[in-house]
Amino acid sequence: MSAILGSLLEYVVVLLVLVAIAGLGVFIGIKWAKSKNAKSSSESISDNQ
Repeated sequence: MSAILGSLLEYVVVLLVLVAIAGLGVFIGIKWAKSKNAKSSSESISDNQ
């Protein structure tokens, strides 16, 4: 029974690490996209003037 719980705990820890990495990737991606959109928007505004 102890081996089953240990194995389950190991899978839960791996799952949490993968979820944290995915969350970080999403956060960085959103931040990068917003920055890119803001830069693109400011360039198009200056091109129109």
